[in-house]
Amino acid sequence: MTGIQPCEDPSHESQSMKSKLTSLPLLAIFLFALHTEASSQTPSIHMIGDSTMADKPLSPAQPERGWGQLLPIYLKHPEMVRNHAKNGRSTKSFIDEGLWGRVVDSLKGGDWVIIQFGHNDEKKESPERFADASTTYRENLRRLIRETKAKGAHPILATPIVRRRFDRDDKLFETHGDYPEAVRVVAKETEVPLMDLHERTRAMVADYGSSRSKSLFLWIDKDLFPSAPQGKQDDTHLSAEGASRVCELAIDELRRLQHPLAAFAK
Repeated sequence: MTGIQPCEDPSHESQSMKSKLTSLPLLAIFLFALHTEASSQTPSIHMIGDSTMADKPLSPAQPERGWGQLLPIYLKHPEMVRNHAKNGRSTKSFIDEGLWGRVVDSLKGGDWVIIQFGHNDEKKESPERFADASTTYRENLRRLIRETKAKGAHPILATPIVRRRFDRDDKLFETHGDYPEAVRVVAKETEVPLMDLHERTRAMVADYGSSRSKSLFLWIDKDLFPSAPQGKQDDTHLSAEGASRVCELAIDELRRLQHPLAAFAK
């Protein structure tokens, strides 16, 4: 498991974190400048999901990153990625708002669609997003799979990444309930490849431990970034380091599956 060991000097740690949070986005800008248009001969990787996957403003002042945003850095053809993920979306709201319809219209035969939801489907207090894990959530996943296949494209399911939640004994505990297992069940019954990012990120965050795992999420010191002058303690959304680590796990999962997309990884 890769990671940066914490420094004892707090000022050094802050500067080191700021460097990690800004260097990867600058590389992303460089890559996108080189690859602005996808070749018509190259299949696209469409990504649909929530804020943990979505693109964020590419600014040194904004430290949050989605793992789908950084995935192009890990591919031989960065222009393959079409990241349609949006903050706050669930399977239900992504469909109801017409976001999924626009993705379907853009699909061509041979494309791939990576599907990762769950963080917002579980929010019972938000009826426009809530999708029960045992019924609606599974039905929505089946629909996404069915309509992807109907266009001659290939779906890939991904379980939601974990939140950083440690108990008093510094043990990571579950927050997603039945949602990861629901994805596994649908993947099995539909014979769709499964990237188990929930299990992989659970192991990674637990290995980092309560203190060091803060670097993977938006734990920001006061006055370090203009976008969060009072600092921030966010255990759901990813830093550039966290998004990068999730990308590495995603590539590992593709290789574990012996999936055709693994051939496109650097």
